[in-house]
Amino acid sequence: MEKYIEIFNKLWEHSENEVVEFKKAETNFDIDELGKYFSALSNEANLRDHEFAWIVFGVWDKKHQIIGTTFKDGEVALNRLKQDMSQHTTDNLIFRDIVPLDIEGKRVLLFQIPASPRNIVMHWKGVAYGRDGESLKPLNQAKQDTIRQQPPIPDWTAQLVPNATINDLDELAVATAKVMFKKVRSSSIPAEEINAWSTEEFLANSMMMREGKITRAAILLLGKPLSIQKIHPAVAQITWTWEDEEGIVQDYEHFTIPFILTVDKVLSKIRNKTMRELPGGTLFPDTMKQYDEYTIREALHNAIAHQDYTLQQRIVFVEGPSTLYYGNGGSFIPGTIENALEHKGPQFHYRNDCLCRGMVNFNMIDTVGRGIKKIYTEQRNRFFPMPDYEIDNEHRTVGVTIYGKMIDEKYTNLLKANNSLSLKECLWLDAVQKHHPITKEAAKHLHEKGLIEGRAPHYTISLKVAKMTKQIGHYTKENGLAENSIQKLLLQLAHNAGSMGFKRQDVYEGLQHVFPSSLTQDEKLRKIGNLLRKIAKEGFITKTISGKQWIITEKGEQELNY
Repeated sequence: MEKYIEIFNKLWEHSENEVVEFKKAETNFDIDELGKYFSALSNEANLRDHEFAWIVFGVWDKKHQIIGTTFKDGEVALNRLKQDMSQHTTDNLIFRDIVPLDIEGKRVLLFQIPASPRNIVMHWKGVAYGRDGESLKPLNQAKQDTIRQQPPIPDWTAQLVPNATINDLDELAVATAKVMFKKVRSSSIPAEEINAWSTEEFLANSMMMREGKITRAAILLLGKPLSIQKIHPAVAQITWTWEDEEGIVQDYEHFTIPFILTVDKVLSKIRNKTMRELPGGTLFPDTMKQYDEYTIREALHNAIAHQDYTLQQRIVFVEGPSTLYYGNGGSFIPGTIENALEHKGPQFHYRNDCLCRGMVNFNMIDTVGRGIKKIYTEQRNRFFPMPDYEIDNEHRTVGVTIYGKMIDEKYTNLLKANNSLSLKECLWLDAVQKHHPITKEAAKHLHEKGLIEGRAPHYTISLKVAKMTKQIGHYTKENGLAENSIQKLLLQLAHNAGSMGFKRQDVYEGLQHVFPSSLTQDEKLRKIGNLLRKIAKEGFITKTISGKQWIITEKGEQELNY
């Protein structure tokens, strides 16, 4: 937090410019206008070679005063703002962070806007914006052309390693790669022709060698462990960790290159138990592994393929009692998991194009864009929760959690009863079962199909679904009792208290279980307070002389006995 206070102080020392915008926004601010500013400042930051631009709410620039803001108060509201706005920006990119600060005892919001990526103009609802002094205008064509004509970031994995030779490559790794290459190219190159190639010819044809030199991709996939020194300071390491239920590390091991051989060693560490009972208790004759073999291999291959090796970070692989977590450094190129699932065909570009081509040639990944989609589909077919992607733009990391058991029986039953659900609908319903936020569009769609009910952020499965999946008890617990039923119970509590009276906390302690289980304590207390005021207005309860407690009235007694 001190870092952001220091940033604010530096911004506040200077006036607005093309990459800094100050707004009063005391109580509210038009979201469409905020989106235009996001586009404009992101594009201007790119053009001026800044990593970030900034918007500050709760300040009056002209009078240089801190006035504070109540805009989107609370972490949930800010996260929902980011999620909703990301639906209308290029590649779904959005604020790197939104940080509430306490400045002079007042709440100030600091919006951190990443510069638009190289070659990419940032749009809001299909329009690119820019700054002209303090004015906000559509970005002129000259500036758009400047961004689009920027040279791409060089592929780190395609760079040649000057002092590396074939002797730096592992013979078994090269032999394994050749076997896989023949399998991949069986329809286009006869195996006899590949067998006749020299090692140099094979490496050149598989894009691991260029101009007679070894690439960094070749070192990563085929290199001897000691050859890692030749791509220093890059870190080419996978760390496997085994954690217990409490998250305490029980065992760990570091693995290095050649990755084409390393993957099998890493995956052999997994305790992939055989399951003899399907989620929901349905027995089946053919046993099933806790994790699908394709899923656990594909997720690790993706981490290797998309790791940003310039960040000098390890690939992490954490095994828990019922989850597998994969983490790698770098941004998530599709932007969001929804983009990855909806995209048809291969991605338009890859961070490590040379490495990815090599992995395709060696049958480690494919380039038709089906890997992530297949992982989600397999989890759906097994009635397990969808994978959780954690895309952390601030720290430039991507993580994915694969589940090896169900976490909510009602979700499992819903999948079984609705085999026509799309993958996107499964993803949204999965977020509901995990109490994760979903977009307004997703909520509207699920509401219209009668799959969920409730208001943000406390969505639950609908009564129709609860009946269909025989979960009325769970539905009632999730949604709580109807207000008139709670009112009856509250009057009974007031009757029991008699002349001693009762407080709001007494109601919470006695009736907290009748409210939706997804509500926090504060939210339940607010609901109780609203209900107390409502029935007091109706004359069923009144305050004691001291004003500190409530007591039931004669009218309340009559209502209770009605």
